[in-house]
Amino acid sequence: MADKRFNSLPGFRDFAPDDCAIRNYIFATWRSVAHRYGFVEYEAPILEETALYQKKAGDEMNTQLFRFVDQGKRDITMRPELTASLARIVSGHQRNYPKPMKWFEIGQCFRYEKPQKGRGREFIQFNADIIGEDDPAADAELISVAIDTMLALGFTEKDFVVRASDRESWLKFCSENNVEDTTGFLGVIDKIERDKPEVVSKKLAKYNLTSEFVHAFINDPKNASPAFKQIQKNLEARGLGKYLKLDLTIVRGLAYYTGTVFEIFDTSHSMRAVAGGGRYDDLLKSLSNGIVDLPCTGFAMGDMVIRNFVEETPHAKAKMDAWLKTQTPCDIYVVVADEEQRLNALKVVTELRYAGHKVEYAMTETKFNKQFKTAEKLGATKALIIGAEFPEIQLKNLTERSEEIFTKIDALIETLNQ
Repeated sequence: MADKRFNSLPGFRDFAPDDCAIRNYIFATWRSVAHRYGFVEYEAPILEETALYQKKAGDEMNTQLFRFVDQGKRDITMRPELTASLARIVSGHQRNYPKPMKWFEIGQCFRYEKPQKGRGREFIQFNADIIGEDDPAADAELISVAIDTMLALGFTEKDFVVRASDRESWLKFCSENNVEDTTGFLGVIDKIERDKPEVVSKKLAKYNLTSEFVHAFINDPKNASPAFKQIQKNLEARGLGKYLKLDLTIVRGLAYYTGTVFEIFDTSHSMRAVAGGGRYDDLLKSLSNGIVDLPCTGFAMGDMVIRNFVEETPHAKAKMDAWLKTQTPCDIYVVVADEEQRLNALKVVTELRYAGHKVEYAMTETKFNKQFKTAEKLGATKALIIGAEFPEIQLKNLTERSEEIFTKIDALIETLNQ
């Protein structure tokens, strides 16, 4: 029987160095923006009790869980998202931190669903949450983080839009139009853009409503909630108001959202939402059995869809490519021109590394010209030639094609550090 070649599981990814570098670019951007806004980083376990997710989302997510019984007979799940873990952690530690708490996390999530463009069974999310502030100013701060993240990735006003809504607007609509099953009705609104017109009309008829009447409500700016209007003024003061658009068709599906909700879309509509979030004031109280009751607002952005968006947007990709060029594995290549000086070359390599430089060299005897070719492939900008003349060292600037001679390692390092 022929040997089987092992491949990654469907929906899971390998990160070879080139892919890992792109991932690191996205991570670095996420962290940079979060830190500028005063967010601090936390982490949660990959595995949680299945009951935690069932209490948060009911049976809604059961078919998507990577769920199993471990050797201790515990029913556990690989985390499908971070909000439940965040709520658990905050419930146990919130007394140790001043409010509001501004936390972010970058980590893997797992969902058993059909792999497709921008969506896998294993993915990485950037999660940012503000805990302990119920004023719409917190929602505005969070949406600003989302907008600035997009700008930091190289996108412009022409590339994306933040479409925001507020469940309060719809709850008021339901109250005024005798809609008792608000959850079911909001489910119709959530799919109003994706369903065919005749399907929408049939669904709305159950609530004695017409499609024309509902669309008239959606298209009237006067139906924006007071919270949305406050958020809009807040963003306008920051110069970010142009990125925000009232869109009452945005109704996040999970039942725990209680106020303002938003999603970020590419303006060409070539992909699903690249980020989304909203206010979930009741979750901590629910998951802690009433022990902790703090208002929360948060959003998440996945690495797969945002990478696709970057790679399909020329100016965003150019920004990423420029960053990647700075991430070479080697700044300085030490060329061993005389094998009798290899031990001295190793000493130089070590001192340069201790000085903070990325240094490479040929570990075995290699032709002189081949060492230079390797230096070029590794992206080195400088080469040090160590030959029979040692302690004399020749420094070659590979980009400027200039040369210098040094006889003392301290003077060489001082020059390299400039």
